[in-house]
Formats: sequence, structure tokens, C-alpha cells
Amino acid sequence: MLQDTHNRIINYVRLSVTDRCNLRCTYCMPEKMQFEQHASILTDDEILRLMKLLAFDGVSKIRITGGEPFMRPGLITLLEKIKNIDGITDISITTNGVLTKKFIPALSKLGIHNINLSLDTLDGQRFTQITRRDKFAAVMDSFNTMLSHDMQVKVNMVVMENVNTDEIVDFAKLTEHQRVAIRYIEEMPFNGQDKGFSGVSWDYHRILSAITDYYPLEKLTDAPHSTSLNYKIPGFNGTIGVIPAYSRTFCGTCNRLRISATGSLKTCLYGNNMLNIRDLMRNHDFTDMHIRSGIHAAVKEKFIDGKEAEKHYLTGIMESMSLIGG
Repeated sequence: MLQDTHNRIINYVRLSVTDRCNLRCTYCMPEKMQFEQHASILTDDEILRLMKLLAFDGVSKIRITGGEPFMRPGLITLLEKIKNIDGITDISITTNGVLTKKFIPALSKLGIHNINLSLDTLDGQRFTQITRRDKFAAVMDSFNTMLSHDMQVKVNMVVMENVNTDEIVDFAKLTEHQRVAIRYIEEMPFNGQDKGFSGVSWDYHRILSAITDYYPLEKLTDAPHSTSLNYKIPGFNGTIGVIPAYSRTFCGTCNRLRISATGSLKTCLYGNNMLNIRDLMRNHDFTDMHIRSGIHAAVKEKFIDGKEAEKHYLTGIMESMSLIGG
């Protein structure tokens, strides 16, 4: 088993399959983005080899991220092969929804039902301002198709001051008739730009307060290792979650690793890259045992929480989220 020095078992990996994205969300990346060369990206065979090694060491849950994962050619075939790895029992996907609609039947056939949809506004014009792309209709079409296929949909809304805070209640209303989870996320500094980030004025307390000004909230029991504080509006079909992504109140129970599209391993979103697994796999002198040993050593360096990890971050510019893996 992968276990850190704080006695936490690591059984969850967020795997980025591409750094490319068809949106340019202001909080995630610069408008002009320099993407990695294709030769730098993990191949299907490398991903499968890595997933088998991780599964052997107890990882059972995989979340596929990007960039936008559906920009990777042949993703469905890759997902089918990952699903067949012994020990992998839970595969989920985070997507922006632009390309997702046509893949939903295939995902359903594979038994992949947990989808996180990144959506920060319900207004088409504002969507274009946030994403720098006019793709709102395609995203909403994907959203409605997910619901019609009984997908377990979580809508991730990054809450940004002077941008979309007036829509917090509108998103909550979506849970009235639809079995959807709305998750409000504190803004984070991962936009790949050399600009200071002084913290968030809309933290999870303020977000919850904005909702309770209109609706009563019933607290739900949070699942083990949950990053969200979960609630329900009485009588509504869906649920509401608030993710203290900048406040980092959930770090003490962290059970995850992040692997970028280029094979860099992070033990914490706010920390440095600890190891490049791609480079190990492409060096024929390194066996599976060497790679596993490297991953175990990196896990032993995992900090107690994101604030401690941030103190040791080596550069003042946080990476773009599209490079890290959402």
C-alpha cells in the first residue's frame, strides 16, 4: 500500500491525459497558452503500465482530467483498458462539456457514470467572457444529455468576485428538480500567470451565507476523504457542496496523488513536482520495481496539508491548472 508518514493510505489518483483544452478560462490559464509537444505526453502504453503499478500498490480510484480529456484521441479505448486493470474499481471524469455529448453513450456502456462538469455561469455571454470561447450551447447540450442518461453529475462552479457571485443562488436552484450536485469551489491561484494572488474574498463561509440568505440548508454526512462540505435544500432533488480549495480545511484526510499529462507526480496540488514517472519509464535501466520505489519515496515526502506544501513551493508563479490536471 502507498502510505505517507502521516499514516494516510493513498488509494486515489487524478490522472491528466492531456494538457490541451478547447477553452481558455481566465482562472485556469493565460489566453495564449504554450502546450507541451505530443512526444512529451504519456502514451497509452505508459499510462496503462503506470495504472497497473499503482493498482498493485492499492490505488482503486482514478479520476481522468486534463486539460480537456476528450481532446485526447482514442480516450474511450484507453478508458476501457484502464477499467480492465485488476484493482481499479472506480473511474470518473472531469470535463468542460464542449465535446462530451457524443461520448456519453460509450461512457455509460463502460459503466462510467460519475462526471464532473466544469461550468461557472448559466449565462451564455458571461460564459464567453470567462472561457474566451463561444461554446455555451455545446456545454449545456452535454449537461442535459448527461442527465438524460442518468449520469451522476457534479457541476463545479469556481466562485469569482465581480464575475459570477450573483449566480450562486441560480446554481442552487438547479437542484430543485434535477438529481445534480452543485459544487461551489473557492478560487485558487493556478492560472499560470505572474500575478499576485492575495487570497479569496468569497471563501466557503461567504458562499454558504449567500445560499442560506435564500434557502435553508440541511447538512449531509460527508464521505470519508471528501473535499466538499455537503448540504441539501429540503425538498429539492439534488445536493449542494462547497469546496474550500483555497482555505484547505480538508487536507488532513487527503488520500490522493496527481499525475500530469507529462508524467509529473504531485503529492499536493499546492506543492512541487516530486518525480517524473515518464522519464523513469522511458529509461530502460529502470524496472517496475524502481518506478514503484520512486513513487513510494515521493509519497513519504507528502506534507500534512496544502499550506505546509505551499511554504516549500520553489517558484512564485503557480502553474496553470491545465498543466497540473484539474
